[in-house]
Amino acid sequence: MTDRRLISSGSPFEPQIGFSRAVVIGKRVLVSGTAPIWPDGEVDPDPYVQAKRCLEIIAAALAEAGAKLEQVVRTRVYLTAVADYEAVGQALGETFSRIRPASTMLVVQGLLDSRWKVEIEAEAEI
Repeated sequence: MTDRRLISSGSPFEPQIGFSRAVVIGKRVLVSGTAPIWPDGEVDPDPYVQAKRCLEIIAAALAEAGAKLEQVVRTRVYLTAVADYEAVGQALGETFSRIRPASTMLVVQGLLDSRWKVEIEAEAEI
């Protein structure tokens, strides 16, 4: 069986709900849905800033797992409003335009916190 390593964000919800910020299994790194929360719990209302914050958190989880954004092979982006796709897409493009992972962008009715306009998942291959 392949070794499995859990990456924690320190969130009290991880053990309560039963998830990890990321899981490393073999050469794969799977990063959970990542919300745009600042360390003080605040959320910027701008969808571009939210997307950049999600990507910053993802980059930190990847680094802890021994990976980089350049190794991302898949993303999933959840938006609460179709009107935000350009701002979020700009943030994604600034990060992934040369990497070009497989990607899905979905519009959903809502996310766990009503302040969140975007949530992003990522998968990387080390």
